[in-house]
Amino acid sequence: MSGPRVDAKVVMLGKESVGKTSLVERYVHQRFLVGPYQNTIGAAFVAKSVQVRDKVVTLGIWDTAGSERYEAMSRIYYRGAKAAIVCYDLTDSSSFLRAKFWVKELQNCEEHCKIYLCGTKTDLIEADRSARQVDYHDVQDFADEIKAQYFETSSKTGRSVEDLFRKVAADYISTTFEVMSEERGVNLEQKKDPFFYSCCHN
Repeated sequence: MSGPRVDAKVVMLGKESVGKTSLVERYVHQRFLVGPYQNTIGAAFVAKSVQVRDKVVTLGIWDTAGSERYEAMSRIYYRGAKAAIVCYDLTDSSSFLRAKFWVKELQNCEEHCKIYLCGTKTDLIEADRSARQVDYHDVQDFADEIKAQYFETSSKTGRSVEDLFRKVAADYISTTFEVMSEERGVNLEQKKDPFFYSCCHN
């Protein structure tokens, strides 16, 4: 990859067990780990670089804990985020209500953070349509209301996962360089290769 390098902080938010960690694993490592994950405590961090036109965007992804008891801690991790991927499980209607909670939090605390709604586990509803508990049109209406992008993904099959993160990177490039045409001082210094680091993660 070549070209000017820019960094974008991305935060993953959503109820526990909606598949945030699986989504990150699929995007960064191109794998789906079978079996139950241990719940994230605090947050895990991973970075991946992607070429967008003539720029290299390093997405610094914070995978936050979904449990409500870590809610205050999650607020620490989304501060200063340029993008938030708010996840919910397509087979769990309560997870979409929780996603709405995080959207409201972001709107109140990080008004410049771009929001992406992500329905997970499409493989489950493809296998059994009756498993869908969150209506596509309801989410699309909500996405339109909050001016958010909306994706339905599967970490197991890889459906739309790459598209989601590439959209995040492309939007960041567009926004950043529109601002650069009016302001100076955006840091384009070189960064090291992608790396993986877990923070308070068991």
